[in-house]
Amino acid sequence: MSTVIDYDEMNDDTPTTDDSETVSEYKAQLEVLTAENRRLRAEYARARTSAYRRTAAGMGAIGVVAVAGGLLFPGARDVLFILGAIGLFGGLLTYYLTPERFVAADVGERVYAAAAANQASITEHLGLRPEQYYVQIRDTVYVFVPLHADAEVPENAHGPFVLEEDQRGVLLETAGDRLFRSFEQTLSGSLASSPTPLAQQLCDGLVEQFELATRATPDVDGEDGRVTIAVTGSAFGAVDRFDHPIPSFLAAGLATGLERPVTLEVTPGDERADWLVTCRFESAE
Repeated sequence: MSTVIDYDEMNDDTPTTDDSETVSEYKAQLEVLTAENRRLRAEYARARTSAYRRTAAGMGAIGVVAVAGGLLFPGARDVLFILGAIGLFGGLLTYYLTPERFVAADVGERVYAAAAANQASITEHLGLRPEQYYVQIRDTVYVFVPLHADAEVPENAHGPFVLEEDQRGVLLETAGDRLFRSFEQTLSGSLASSPTPLAQQLCDGLVEQFELATRATPDVDGEDGRVTIAVTGSAFGAVDRFDHPIPSFLAAGLATGLERPVTLEVTPGDERADWLVTCRFESAE
């Protein structure tokens, strides 16, 4: 008795009814998750906006109460009127300066990742050195990547390509320069000019103002010309990529405050921190 084998039936890859139902179910789940993600982002933005608005309302209420107290208590009128004016003015500023849109950190990280990959690829294909020098030129901090190990750091060059024989390399505006300029405008006092207080100012700005990290702890050796910042909780992912905002901001701030070039090195941390950002500079004599 012979057996007939139907090869067409064996090689038939046509999806079965169960496979089609499974695919449809996955698509439906994906649509539900996408819609839920949009809803959560919108709710988060509304919650942040509401928090700003509640703060504004609270400050305005304090201002009104202080003004009313000034009318009722003439002896303390001047002080109460001043407090009232501060409360009302602060409430108005908070209300009208409330951000209307919040961009998630992962969105910013993806935008930065593309730029970092392109810049790193360019420097690699040009055969440049791994060293990075952050130097202030004409009130702007640039990152200089040299072609040769003994190349001099330019003091008054124009980028992006530096072609002088003893300074050949690439000179690029850093991601941290504009962050630093924004930070500098918010300082209540002057920018420090010595390593220890300057490093602390920059770490405070990194965590408190920009929220680019959850913790940044400086370790300073001024005599050796070294500042190492232990960074934890980077909002923009891995810190060891080309001109990452966190080390770029720190190096730009040190180069500006100390008025000398700064070299940058980023290494993985240990159980105490995620990353170690080491900035080196010529120590003061």
